[in-house]
Amino acid sequence: MSQNQRYPLWTDLPYAGEQRAPLVNEGVEYQAGKWKTYFIDHSRRHGFTKLDGRPIRLAIRDPRMIDWYQELKQVQKTLSQLTKDQIQIAVYWGEGPPSKQWTPIVDRLIDTYGVEAPRAARILGAVFSGINDAFVVCWSLKYKWLVPRPNQLDSKLATVICTPKHPSYPSGHATISGAAEVILSYFFPAERRKLRDLAEENAQSRLYAGVHYPIDNDEGLRLGRQIGRIAVEELKKDTIDGVPLDRPFSDYRNADLYPEDYRQAIPFRFNQECSSLLRSDDSDDDSSSYTEWIDPKMFI
Repeated sequence: MSQNQRYPLWTDLPYAGEQRAPLVNEGVEYQAGKWKTYFIDHSRRHGFTKLDGRPIRLAIRDPRMIDWYQELKQVQKTLSQLTKDQIQIAVYWGEGPPSKQWTPIVDRLIDTYGVEAPRAARILGAVFSGINDAFVVCWSLKYKWLVPRPNQLDSKLATVICTPKHPSYPSGHATISGAAEVILSYFFPAERRKLRDLAEENAQSRLYAGVHYPIDNDEGLRLGRQIGRIAVEELKKDTIDGVPLDRPFSDYRNADLYPEDYRQAIPFRFNQECSSLLRSDDSDDDSSSYTEWIDPKMFI
């Protein structure tokens, strides 16, 4: 594809196994890009600004500069070589909303470091306000760009989990994970390495699941980390009598943050119904033709 290439839109093609293309007003929370934010502001002129009015140049590539068919090849290759561990990772991080697996991570950090109630509330408020803002930015871009899912470009692509009903780029899981990683690393700098590992595994899980392209995850992490840094800038401004309010926990207490056998810390029986094409437990590598692609020239 050439520079400033077109791509088929999310509203142009059905998901594999479905009969018609999705409509914008059927998409999950399609107006979430307009919701209230806490560490950033909406701007008609700039999209988003910092709270002092400075415009934010979002750290994400323009989708017109991306070859989505090359990205699709990577999804297809990944699905053809999946290991049991990768499937387990895809299912674990894909169960429930993207914030679900971050909730026990925050809780475990608060318990391990003996955080008192008022400060624990501040940490929880900061993390989930930052996640909210990351979601708002992510959703504003998803429905602005309407990038199709991998199983729309390949009509026989069977995924590990159900493909969400919203556009592909950027990944919501990756975006909120990048924000959560940075904000939690501010409060718990000694656990920074683990938090980065968790954020990157969450993002990578979406490729293993077959519901996102690699670049959705890479750029989502980059975008989320940017929002996280902006949130930290605002948190650092809070003082009492000139003394910074936050006292990051710099002593290393080795919090147990990694998923134990990839069992949900907060189990719940979610609705498993799915209308798009799924891999069966005994599916082989031929679950997708990997060749019957939509001709990109149709959309130029």
